[in-house]
Amino acid sequence: MADESWRVPSLVQELAATVQEPPSRYLIPEQDRRDGQLAGAEMPEPVPTIDLRRLFASDGADQEATKLRAALQSWGFFLVTEHGIESSLLDSLSTASREFFRKPLEEKQAYSNLIEGKHWQLEGYGNEQVYTQDQILDWGLLHEYSQSCKRVKDGILRAVARLLDLDDDDGIIGQFGDRGSTNARFNYYPACPRPDLVLGVSPHNDACVLTLLLADEHVGGLQFHRDGTWYCVPPVRGRPLLVNVGVSLEIMSNGVFKSPVHRVVTNSQKERMSLAMFYATDLEKEVQPIAELLDEKHPARYKKIKYRDLMAAHYEHFSRRERVIESLNI
Repeated sequence: MADESWRVPSLVQELAATVQEPPSRYLIPEQDRRDGQLAGAEMPEPVPTIDLRRLFASDGADQEATKLRAALQSWGFFLVTEHGIESSLLDSLSTASREFFRKPLEEKQAYSNLIEGKHWQLEGYGNEQVYTQDQILDWGLLHEYSQSCKRVKDGILRAVARLLDLDDDDGIIGQFGDRGSTNARFNYYPACPRPDLVLGVSPHNDACVLTLLLADEHVGGLQFHRDGTWYCVPPVRGRPLLVNVGVSLEIMSNGVFKSPVHRVVTNSQKERMSLAMFYATDLEKEVQPIAELLDEKHPARYKKIKYRDLMAAHYEHFSRRERVIESLNI
């Protein structure tokens, strides 16, 4: 019987406590190890920031909508302030997740994302799914947890629908189908002995419609790619949420708004934590350009695909360090 132990790599949090050098499976390719390659550059302008209270109100909405359009077209991500989520709740979430990751391994394994120690599932504590024996592994952990920031997400998507001149403000929300999903992922990146050789998360786009991220207030690591350069997103106090466009929304908008490529780098001294909320359509829903946006001058740029198949293709392309959107171009 073939040895498939490579499908179940050691938990990164435990490796970080015991090794001086990351195992070879975590090392990024030689061509990506140029001096300063992972350091990233400072953003050429402040991170785009949208005041949701003004965006959702009658007074000031036009100004914030203009800023939103510019952020979507230039970066594909932005920070939101005045989102109405109590800072005490966000602090509690961060504290609870930090306490979980500091529990003994035996306690955390009760929530393992491996069935019978070998079959990966989306929910639970552990590493990303491994598809190929030579897949470069990421220096990070995840724990699935479900909750909703529905009001924030719906408000943003209605604003995006207005930017696209859709007749119905719910024109994007209506694309989710009857069983749209919300998945929460708690990310833990332990301090890494060689941050110049490994990544917390490899370059990728999110397959979903929209992602809301509660980032670490104290430790940076998130980087976005634009025009051949990786730009660092600095840590920001005050508990803003970072929002980024997913591949599904890029398809729905027929490429008007792009899903940004991003990655996470590690830190040699400090651990880093974040909580990502992924909003996706019904698994059986076909993701495709919204019909209202198409005409003879603006034909569909992407093939339609069921979200279930898009997710499967996304993971396969991610394991090869490729973008799934490029396989859907018409």
